[in-house]
Amino acid sequence: MPITTTFASASSRSFGGGLNNVNAGQQAFTTAGTHSWTAPAGVYSVCAVVVGGGGGGRFGGQGGAGGGLAYANNISVVPGTSYDVVVGAAGAGFTGGDGGASYFINTSTVRATGGKGDGTAGGTATAGTGGTGGTSSGTHCGGGGAGGYAGNGGNGVNDSVGTAGSGGAGGGGYSGPGGDNYIHFGGGGVGILGQGTSGGQSDVEGPGKGGSGGTNANGETGGLYGGGGCNLGNGEVGAVRIIWGRNRAFPSTNTGNV
Repeated sequence: MPITTTFASASSRSFGGGLNNVNAGQQAFTTAGTHSWTAPAGVYSVCAVVVGGGGGGRFGGQGGAGGGLAYANNISVVPGTSYDVVVGAAGAGFTGGDGGASYFINTSTVRATGGKGDGTAGGTATAGTGGTGGTSSGTHCGGGGAGGYAGNGGNGVNDSVGTAGSGGAGGGGYSGPGGDNYIHFGGGGVGILGQGTSGGQSDVEGPGKGGSGGTNANGETGGLYGGGGCNLGNGEVGAVRIIWGRNRAFPSTNTGNV
């Protein structure tokens, strides 16, 4: 299970002063399903970013929408207490499956929904909504990009270049003729290390671009995390990342792995 935890050394990241006397740390959950996170000793407040799963493509040329992104800072926790972490699944390709919702603790604390498999609606969230997929049945349509930290994912469109993401979001996928055949690509994903550069427009005959360190689409499959698939391609799984330590906050204040 690809769950990672890192802690900085006490000598470099120890903080004094009551409740903040803890080392900086983080934990990422990138496998679909329900997990549990236990607050370390001395940790009373955390920040979290969540990305919903991308919608899957539907055979016949429909694109899935990208998952949304949300974050919350200064979430109160109790050391030694376990909390729920839910990572939204990727929507299945061919059938146009919806992407799953992701959240930390409960749906009221911080939550992002998944993209629709029919491409009509991107995953919703407080920071960035996922881009829509191309939805014209019988044509070839790109997948939508995952939502960003301060803007929405790019849209996959019908038989054309996808639009760019904004606010660190993923870009929409391209679809169009390639030689004697139509080619189509999923939408770009979004990274979970904090806001970065947005995913630009897909190249002609190219994938939806990843935003904030997320990956480009892999053919018809969406990019990590939360990119929408198209046609036979799956969407991509969502993610949840939790960080703690002094002077750390999303979207971009010391949000890297420290």
